[in-house]
Amino acid sequence: MKIAICQYDIKWEDKEANKKKIEELLDACKCVKEIDWLIFSEMTLSGFTMNTAAAELNDEDRAFFAGLAAENNINISYGGVEKGFNKLITLDRKGNRVNAYSKIHLYAFGEEDKHYSAGSGQEVFELEGLRVMPAVCFDLRFPYLFWNMASAADVYVVIAAWPMRRAEQWMTLLRARAVENQAYCIGVDRLGMEGKVEYSGNSMCYDPLGKVVLDCGTSEGIFIAGTPLDGALVARTRERFPFIGERKKMPWM
Repeated sequence: MKIAICQYDIKWEDKEANKKKIEELLDACKCVKEIDWLIFSEMTLSGFTMNTAAAELNDEDRAFFAGLAAENNINISYGGVEKGFNKLITLDRKGNRVNAYSKIHLYAFGEEDKHYSAGSGQEVFELEGLRVMPAVCFDLRFPYLFWNMASAADVYVVIAAWPMRRAEQWMTLLRARAVENQAYCIGVDRLGMEGKVEYSGNSMCYDPLGKVVLDCGTSEGIFIAGTPLDGALVARTRERFPFIGERKKMPWM
């Protein structure tokens, strides 16, 4: 499966402007027909806002992404809020919903926990033969989420609003989750400013050995991985280095 990441400067709490920008980026992408799965960052249409009304998805927002999926024949993952939960939503090529994961670890330092409800369950879903575990931003800092699902997942996808000043931590944690769980790890971040907070993008994809599959750098656009995701590579890596089976449940866990 060939993935693509849409990394762009989200206009603060302006859904219509952001929809227009997404359409412009897709129109400018000459290789859009090569894409199997297009992934956007956290709270795709609003930015990471504590204004719950601005972040809450409506039927028009959902129809926008469903239309993009169907018109371009691609699977899509995007972020938004539904009924107070910060979600990562995935659609198939026809625009049908495949999965909607609710962020478990809310960012208390930014008072996210005062405005949104925390999810309570982990999920794995299948997308064209690959087993995918979704996560949102702050979830990345909690490795047990990824360990819990390691044997059931081929790919981790993490959408985020991760500040530039901690970009090195972002990339390091993404690679660590890939290596320690012998799975692909995709991280999608945004660009631009939100008040005094700056975002640098640095969206990445690492393979099960920690090698870079896609590095979007700090530019705006739709970036397509040169190498497709390969479930067989995950299986071969785990067969050659069967580390996951050696994990032990410690008394304090």
